[in-house]
Amino acid sequence: MPFFELSERLKGHYVRAAQVQSADKTTDSRLSVMTGLQRRDIARLRAFEAKPARKNPLSKLVAMWQTHAEYCIERGPKPLPRNGPAPSFESLARNVRQDVHPRTMLDTLEAAGTVSIGEDGHITLQQKAYVPLRGSDEQLTYLSDNTGDHVLAACENVQGARPAHFERAVHYTGLTPSQVATLAADFEVGQMAVLADINAKANAMKSKAPDRADQRFRAGAYFYTSKDNPS
Repeated sequence: MPFFELSERLKGHYVRAAQVQSADKTTDSRLSVMTGLQRRDIARLRAFEAKPARKNPLSKLVAMWQTHAEYCIERGPKPLPRNGPAPSFESLARNVRQDVHPRTMLDTLEAAGTVSIGEDGHITLQQKAYVPLRGSDEQLTYLSDNTGDHVLAACENVQGARPAHFERAVHYTGLTPSQVATLAADFEVGQMAVLADINAKANAMKSKAPDRADQRFRAGAYFYTSKDNPS
């Protein structure tokens, strides 16, 4: 991203934050004083509106595969034939997006290691979530969405949000790489079980929610490790 575009986006968000703090006293002069930006820029920046990133259909596809009765069994997601009526990968992909060819979705999922294709042509879900390729626009979108909501949860808690958002962490120093690897594996298994349960419940609730339901949520988890900072 060119620096000028980044600068414009930051200025736009800065002006919008000042508007929120000003409540009903918002004027170009007041915003100019609050932000330090020139008045001639304020009018242009007040109209700034970041375009929301388009939601990734592959995440929805993987979620449906694990929650919709015709695509999964008690033991987990069914291996699906490539084409044909439901349950098939083609029908699942068409349920998610009509304007993207199922083969395109399949190729992307296979490249990311999310699915595998057997010798019999059946497609098996290998991962419980779609993880975009490293450095792709899709991955950067997840970066902004996930870190954005995490930071908002922490900041609103500091500001005294009631009820407080759940935001917890466990942290230790003085461990070996193998010990951390064991903890990371345990954490991943536990968190994936929780996220799978939340996903199934949310999917069932969404099908019963009224048309004007307007609440959203994001529940995530992370595990980060590095060498201790030198003393």
